[in-house]
Amino acid sequence: QVQLVESGGGLVQAGGSLKLSCEVSGSRYKIDNMAWYRQAPGKERELVASITSSGSTDYSDSVKGRFTISRDSPKNTAYLQMNRLKPEDTGVYYCKVVQTGVPSIAGFQVIWGKGTLVTVSS
Repeated sequence: QVQLVESGGGLVQAGGSLKLSCEVSGSRYKIDNMAWYRQAPGKERELVASITSSGSTDYSDSVKGRFTISRDSPKNTAYLQMNRLKPEDTGVYYCKVVQTGVPSIAGFQVIWGKGTLVTVSS
């Protein structure tokens, strides 16, 4: 059974930093794309940052220059370093990974974590 465990969330003042981790366990297939999403209260879930297995990254405009996504592929772990945090960064942060080579019709599987809460006070 594949599991994603996010950690590193918490309460921080505006201008501060946090580092989130997403560890994948129990996977028997290749972990391809890894991404962080967030959902603020009353809003839809949105993509924050993503990283491919080759290390290519993509960021939402709202976090470019402040957040950095990285991964340790042998450990099946993704990270999100968040600097210069703003109150509008508050929300539940979810990790999403895509497994490829899965013996299914689609050939891949999308897995979500349960989320970790980030609260940025003004």
